[in-house]
Amino acid sequence: MSSHIYKKIELTGTSPSSIEDAVKNAIERAAKTLKDLRWFEIVETRGDIVDGKVAHWQVTIKVGFTLND
Repeated sequence: MSSHIYKKIELTGTSPSSIEDAVKNAIERAAKTLKDLRWFEIVETRGDIVDGKVAHWQVTIKVGFTLND
């Protein structure tokens, strides 16, 4: 098995629907410009409240990807 070097970045995804969709939106957007995405971890979850209800989710994640030669 060869050694890998990873870079980690922080992103915040948003969604009016769910935490999962907010994460998915962040990862899918990152995948458009970054190669070899490998893992993610949720750092923070927050949202907006309007009229006593959750109106929008915001999820901050760290995404790791492989650095290539």
